[in-house]
Amino acid sequence: MNLFSGLEKFGLKSSESMQLFEDDKKESKKEEGARAEEKIPAESDFLLDKTVHCRICDHVFKTKVIKSGRVKRLEPDRDLRPRFQYIDTLKYDVTSCPACGYTAMNRYFEHLTPTQAKLIKEQISSNFCPDNRAENAVYDYDEAVDRYKLSLMNTVVKRGKDSEKAYTCLKIAWLLRGKAETMACSTPEEKAAKAEVQKEEEEFYQQAFEGFMKAISEEMYPMCGMEQSTVDYILACMAFHFKKYEIASKFLASVLTAPSASRRMKDMALELKEDIIAELRK
Repeated sequence: MNLFSGLEKFGLKSSESMQLFEDDKKESKKEEGARAEEKIPAESDFLLDKTVHCRICDHVFKTKVIKSGRVKRLEPDRDLRPRFQYIDTLKYDVTSCPACGYTAMNRYFEHLTPTQAKLIKEQISSNFCPDNRAENAVYDYDEAVDRYKLSLMNTVVKRGKDSEKAYTCLKIAWLLRGKAETMACSTPEEKAAKAEVQKEEEEFYQQAFEGFMKAISEEMYPMCGMEQSTVDYILACMAFHFKKYEIASKFLASVLTAPSASRRMKDMALELKEDIIAELRK
C-alpha cells in the first residue's frame, strides 16, 4: 500500500518503496563504520607553542602547552593521577629555559624571589650546558621525566617548599607509571626494563609521600593548588599503597568529614576504606 497516494494532485510522486521511518539498524551500522574510519588524532594536535620570557637570563623561547578544551578527560587512577584520551598531559606541565636551565612546573615558573633567582644563576645556570638540537614535535616519556627532574633540582636549589618538591616527585612517579604502561614485556630484556622503570616509580612515590607528610605539618592550604581534602585523599592512597593502614584511615576520616570534599571524592574514600578493612581482615 502506498501511504502517500492522493498527493499526485500536488505534483508530488511517491512509490510503495518509500519508507516512512528510517531503518535504525542500518543507520547505526553506518555510524559504526564512520567511527571506525575516524582518524586517531596525533599528540601534536593537542599542543600549541607558548612564548615565554625567562626570569633568570631574559631569554625568550617557546614551550609546548596543552590546548584548553581540546582534550577529553578520562577516569583518573585511584590516587588521582589524571588521564586523558590520546595524550598524557603530565608531559607538558613543565617549562624549561633552553638557554640557562631554569626549569619549573608551569604554575611556579613565573614566581621567583630575587634570592631564588640568585641561587639558580649560581648553582644551575653557571653549569648548564644548552642542548642545541632541534626540539621534538612532542615529548616522549624519557624527555618529560628529564624535564621534571631538572625542575626538581631547581626547586631544591632555590629552597622551594616541601610541597612543591613532593608534588614534583609525585608527578615523576605518575609519568613513570605511564611509561611502564606503554612498555612491552614479551622478552626477558623487556620485562627487566619495565621492572626498572617501576622500581624508579616506587622510589619517587616514596619521596612524594614523605615530602607531603612533612609539608602538611608546616605549610598552609591550598597546597600546590590543592585543597586539604584533595591532599588528604592522595596521602590516604599513598599510605594504603605502602601498607600504612592506620595513617590511611586517619586521612580518609578527614576526607569523609570535610565539607569541601565532593561527593565523588567521598565515594572514592569509602571504596578505599572498604579495601583497608579487607586487608586488615586477612
